[in-house]
Amino acid sequence: MTEKLLTTVVGSYPQPEWLVDRKILHSRLPPRVRAQEIWRIPEPLLQQAQDDATLLAIRDMERAGIDILSDGEIRRESYSNRFATALAGMDLDNPGVILGRTGRTNLVPRVVGPIRRLYPVEVRDVEFLRRNTTGRIKITVPGPFTISQQVLNDYYRDDKTLALDIAAAINEEIKSLQAAGADVVQIDEPYLQARPEQARAYGVEVINRALEGIEGPTALHLCFGYAAIVPDRPDRYAFLTELRECVVKQISIEAAQPHLDLSVLRQLDNKTIIVGVLNLGDMEVETPETVAARIRSALQYVEPERLILAPDCGMKYLTREVASGKLCALVEGARIVRQELSL
Repeated sequence: MTEKLLTTVVGSYPQPEWLVDRKILHSRLPPRVRAQEIWRIPEPLLQQAQDDATLLAIRDMERAGIDILSDGEIRRESYSNRFATALAGMDLDNPGVILGRTGRTNLVPRVVGPIRRLYPVEVRDVEFLRRNTTGRIKITVPGPFTISQQVLNDYYRDDKTLALDIAAAINEEIKSLQAAGADVVQIDEPYLQARPEQARAYGVEVINRALEGIEGPTALHLCFGYAAIVPDRPDRYAFLTELRECVVKQISIEAAQPHLDLSVLRQLDNKTIIVGVLNLGDMEVETPETVAARIRSALQYVEPERLILAPDCGMKYLTREVASGKLCALVEGARIVRQELSL
């Protein structure tokens, strides 16, 4: 029997204050180059501390009852820089400066040579997660289109060629992550929404390259940015229905905070939809009834067997107390609707 109305997370979970300086985290844009200054723990003890904090995230998700959980991305300074800065061809010592999606400048790696994956970047993360839970697990990697928009290209003739080489590196990583035990691998592609013209030119092509030969569940998350950084957002995506032609099996979107017009989901009837039903711009914890109402709205356009429920985006910028409460509301809201549907 097909499981219906499963719950999951998008990726990140709040890092403890004893692990990172959250004032620094909140005072800047998500880093594209390394940002060691956010860590409170000295390097010799950092991995152990990150492991301990990861266990806290795992246990919070388990206590809430999340069906498909992540490692909380606790070891990351941002969702993308840990993988991107590990690639050959990136000059981290002489970064460039570009405008981000918020219109503010940010330091970014300069591409000065062929992009290649040097080693497995997140395999240990998956192995640790697999050892420490019996549940289904998800791991996230930044997508090729998004990484190509977060660097200064001083080597490739155009951004599409750059993105295709990034996609090849991501493809190698995904295969390693699946071999390590990941049940779902998610590609994070927020810049599809931020740069829709470029996305329409080659976004689907490079994502398909990243997923070439990949079996098993894959997801793609696209959003308007972290609520803590981008508080205002439209009620529709500039790039979404184009993903109908993408080989990815699941599409993750935020819907609660932007009050998304969900009728667009009719055009993605060949995909499983991970719909955001937790507003991460609101520090009040939703009631289960509020979550249930959002789920019912999505069910007008997506059958229960194609609908997975999640927060709008990563929960990195929330407090742990708020994040935990919202996940509990998510699970309870899903339970209410399952009972109504006798699922």
